[in-house]
Amino acid sequence: MRIVLDTNCLIQCLGRYSEFRIVWDSIQKGENTLCVSNDIIEEYSEILHRMFSEQFAERVITALLKNPFVEFFSPHFHFNLITTDPDDNKFVDCAIQANARYIVTNDHHFDVLRNVSFPSVDIMTLREFLSILHS
Repeated sequence: MRIVLDTNCLIQCLGRYSEFRIVWDSIQKGENTLCVSNDIIEEYSEILHRMFSEQFAERVITALLKNPFVEFFSPHFHFNLITTDPDDNKFVDCAIQANARYIVTNDHHFDVLRNVSFPSVDIMTLREFLSILHS
């Protein structure tokens, strides 16, 4: 399944003993494909560096860059569907171009997508995605 992970969800998936670690592991094993853009990778790196350390951020980004189950996209069209936090549109634009099944996020700014008929983008919380992986 092709997914886009919001930064807040990626962070929750990285902990070795996190209940959400299965999401990270599913990408490492190729059970799911993570769709990213350069803007998404830059945000991941910036937030990981700020929250943890430069070394930790580099290890995570290197793991993503070397993973054959991480696909890169360069969205050329910007739909600007999220107006309350325009920075979140990088995830939406990537998901649309990648034809991703879900954007996995706990950010309520994405809720506006539930009312957009075109382009259709499905969102799901990390807990909802976890229940799909367990089923």
